[in-house]
Amino acid sequence: MRIAVFGANGPTGRHLTDQALAAGHEVVAVTRRPGSLTSERPGFTVAVADATDPAAVDAAITGTNAVLSALGARFSKETITTYSASATAITRAMTRQGIKRFLAVSSSIADPNWRPTGAHFFNHVLDPLVNRRLGRTLHEDMRRMEAVIRQTDLDWTLVRPSGLFEHPVVTDYHAAETSADGVFTARADLAASMLRELEERRYVRTAMGVITTAVKPNIAKLIWHEGVKKK
Repeated sequence: MRIAVFGANGPTGRHLTDQALAAGHEVVAVTRRPGSLTSERPGFTVAVADATDPAAVDAAITGTNAVLSALGARFSKETITTYSASATAITRAMTRQGIKRFLAVSSSIADPNWRPTGAHFFNHVLDPLVNRRLGRTLHEDMRRMEAVIRQTDLDWTLVRPSGLFEHPVVTDYHAAETSADGVFTARADLAASMLRELEERRYVRTAMGVITTAVKPNIAKLIWHEGVKKK
């Protein structure tokens, strides 16, 4: 399968690209910063495009069979539009070209009923402080993105990880409809779940939660690297 990956130079996008190539897929890595990627791999192509630019997106996805979005943004007090604007440009381009399959990374926070079982400190301290306050504008735009995607006729899946962290290998992750009962998700597992869903199509036109249970990150480092530290 020929797959377009938006946000390919980001931390999740790199896992997606590596795993997709290892599985035998062809990958079109879509990025605004081509110098951050190398195209010297079989089946790997770099397409330069701003994901909010309709013409650039149209050109980038031409000839692909599916589109995966791993676009991300940092926490900000200002209004964030990265997710919703890119979803609008990507889904319209896919509709024009007749490409049906779309998977987009969102967040467990987008589910208003998500509360991990037994995670008292997270539910009552970290979630209100980090997600609902520091990450408020980011998650508002994720919800707008989900609304944009839900209104399309595409075969979409909204992929909802919990707190993202780095882990070098895929673990025995858990996936569930709407959201999954857990606090953390390794990016390697997130990528693996997306590629598995691309093949199995268990969560078409719904949301898929993904969590990691085999390993856990250092919470202080997680907050610093994912929400505060600048690239």
